[in-house]
Formats: sequence, structure tokens, C-alpha cells
Amino acid sequence: MVDFSVLDLSPVIEGQEPGDALRNSLDLARHAEALGYKRYWVAEHHNMTGIASAATSVVIGYLAGGTSTIRVGAGGIMLPNHSPLVIAEQFGTLEALYPGRIDLGLGRAPGTDQRTLRALRRSPMSADNFPQDVLEVQAFLAPVQPNQAVQAVPGGGTEVPIWILGSSLFGAQLAAELGLPYAFASHFAPEALVQALAVYRERFKPSDQQATPYAMPGINIVAAETDEEARYLFTTIQQRFTDMVRGTRGKLQPPIDDIEAYWSPMEKAHVQGMLRYAFVGSPESLKRQLGAFLDATRADEVMVTAPIHDHAKRKRSYEILAAIAPEIGRAKSAA
Repeated sequence: MVDFSVLDLSPVIEGQEPGDALRNSLDLARHAEALGYKRYWVAEHHNMTGIASAATSVVIGYLAGGTSTIRVGAGGIMLPNHSPLVIAEQFGTLEALYPGRIDLGLGRAPGTDQRTLRALRRSPMSADNFPQDVLEVQAFLAPVQPNQAVQAVPGGGTEVPIWILGSSLFGAQLAAELGLPYAFASHFAPEALVQALAVYRERFKPSDQQATPYAMPGINIVAAETDEEARYLFTTIQQRFTDMVRGTRGKLQPPIDDIEAYWSPMEKAHVQGMLRYAFVGSPESLKRQLGAFLDATRADEVMVTAPIHDHAKRKRSYEILAAIAPEIGRAKSAA
């Protein structure tokens, strides 16, 4: 059986505020927990009016405190923005409060633009230190050594599971070298997915944390009762990605009847490439689409994001996926 998990960017929809988005996130996390999803991740983005999860560690604490069994974590923390010691302290604290339920996904992108990066007081060159910074976080979360001068308190000895996030071969190579689970951002950067998974699996070196490769690609899913309704709801995501291509950001927009009137042919081609791994449709349609995706990727787990404008319909999308997931898993096992 393939596990499914949730990636939530805490979208701020048009007409609402970040507090509304965060309360919706907690409601969705509780819903995902009841439906049997394995983990619930939020991600670090800055200076984006449509995303409310900038203070990622704080949001994780809020979500973990409002749930009881689902794993909660970062997908991810953009490590070049932070001191490894501070991240170890933050996630050591979360682990102390919610033992056995916290994940730490680490990425090397800034999660923002260059101007905001300067406001974070970080150098654009910080990403060059990413491998060393990952090792430092690991060391601070490992059992405290005799005479260790600097400790993460809380943090030392918690051994919070670390994931490497990526959208290129760099992350795949690093995750393989360190023997860590690997999450690929194919929900918005699909180009290198197949090659990255191959590199990761071929070069993987077992570690104390992970004995065998463990790969989790990200995908967009919009599930509804009919293909027509799902395609309509999907126009919200298509608008968001079109705006990204245009270099504009904003709150999550409601779906529209005619997406062709919204984008140019060039924008359409670009967005469709970015959304290669977006699966949209009725339960029967999704079974076919997801079955093919699992056969092609041999994913150990799938991270699903569904930034649907209507919160009730977003919850319903995850309900539909949870209902068909066992059948997809059996089909993959049989194959």
C-alpha cells in the first residue's frame, strides 16, 4: 500500500485574512487525520499574501496541538534562511511537546525573492552551505556527546526525522549520500522527477535513520464528483500558476468558467508544463491517472496538495482520494 500525505500552503483566499487560512489548515489537518493520511506538512514562504505559513515552526505547533496522531512537519524549512542551531531548537521543542509526530523537511531554496531574502538578513550565497548546514542540524538533533560545548536544548537526542526536499538532481544526490528520505517538488517543478528518483535510488547509502531509499513525490489533486466539476475547481490552481509566470502574487482566486480567456497560449504552455503532475477528475478518472503515476515513479509515498478555493470542496477532494487510495494501492501492488 502506498501512503498518501497532505501538503498545505495555508492558502489565503480572496476576501479572507491569514488567520482564516490558518484556522482552515487546522480544520483540514483534523480532517486528514480522521481520513487516515500519514502526515501533514506546511511550507516556508515569505512575502506572499496568498500563503499564511511563513512562520512554519509556529504553524506546526498549532497544527500538532490540534491533532493527536497524524505526523506534522515542514515541507519544508528553507535552511539557508536560518541558523542550524535555531532550527534544531525549534524542532527539538516541537518533538518534546509532540513526541514521535514531528518531521523536518529541509530545502535550500530561499522560498522568496531576492529583495525579501535581504530583509531576512541572509546572503544569496547561503544556499552554497546547504549540505554542511544539514549535517549541523543532524548533529544538534543527535545524542549529546561528552563535553559537547554547544547543545540544542531542547533538541539534542531527539533525532527528529530529517528529509531532503528538492526539485533537481542536487537534492537527490545529497539525500542519497546522507541516507535520508527524499521528497521531490513535482507539484510545481516536474521536469527532473524521473531522473532524480533514479539517481537517488542508484546512489543511496544506508544510514542510521534510513536503511533503504524512500521517495515521496508531490502532486496536485483536484477530486470531485464529476470530471466537469473537478476541471472547474482546477481553474483556481491554473490562475495561480499563470500569475506566477507573470511574476504577480496574490490571494487564492475563485474558479472561473473560461480559463482560456485568462491566459495567453504561451502562458498556457508554461503552466501546463509546471502542472504536468496535476490529477483532476472524478474518482474513476483519478484511479486511472494515479495508477499510471505510481507505476511510473514507484513512489513509496505521495504528498498531495489541493489549493481549492472553496474549503468544503477542498476537504471533499481529500475525502475522495482517501476513499480510492486503497484500491490504487492494491493495483500498484498487483502490478
